[in-house]
Amino acid sequence: MQEAFLGRLLHLADPALPIGGYTHSNGLETYVQNGMVCDKASADQYVRHNLWYNLKYNDAALMKLAYDATVQENIAELILLDQECNALKGPMEIRQGSQKLGLRLYKIFSRYSKEHTVVEQWEQLIKQKQTYNHYCIMYGLFAAVMNIPLVEAMHAYYYNAAIGMVTNAVKLVPLGQLDGQDILYYLHDDLLKLSEESLVMDRNLIGLCNIGFDIRCMQHERLYSRLYLS
Repeated sequence: MQEAFLGRLLHLADPALPIGGYTHSNGLETYVQNGMVCDKASADQYVRHNLWYNLKYNDAALMKLAYDATVQENIAELILLDQECNALKGPMEIRQGSQKLGLRLYKIFSRYSKEHTVVEQWEQLIKQKQTYNHYCIMYGLFAAVMNIPLVEAMHAYYYNAAIGMVTNAVKLVPLGQLDGQDILYYLHDDLLKLSEESLVMDRNLIGLCNIGFDIRCMQHERLYSRLYLS
């Protein structure tokens, strides 16, 4: 059966995984309180811009490299990618949130693949406190360990990010549930194109800075009232 990996992929990319993703807005709460995201159109713009100009050049690109390093059983490269991801995340809440989500993802899926060389080595590095365990790195690692094809793993990674942003927008703006579904539905072509482009990303473009996004994430740390942790 060619789609034997599908169940594992749906499990790995499930937005409802008990890792705490629902507690993070990744700066969206600041955009809403500032009035920059206030309706369906501005929410749609926020989600698209975040995917195309932030995720594409950062977490998604690093996820792909982590996948490749795992296939090659190159633990040294995985460590470097984890460190690079940590250095690229300037806002404290975003950096810490990514680490917590990644470690929780690791705790779930490492139980099913402890015999894998990379997982075994990473376990020792965690015990020695030599890793940050960022979510995108852990996702790429386990997608490779579970033999999920990279193109499908990438598509699901983008979908997971998109549905998280849309769900947060529905709650924060707030929007109607059908508004959120409209935004998500009309993103499908974008998600496919993003997945394809991320597979051939120029290594020199990884880490492309997003000043506005980072500023809103930093401002979130000092908002008067907050529903989310980031």
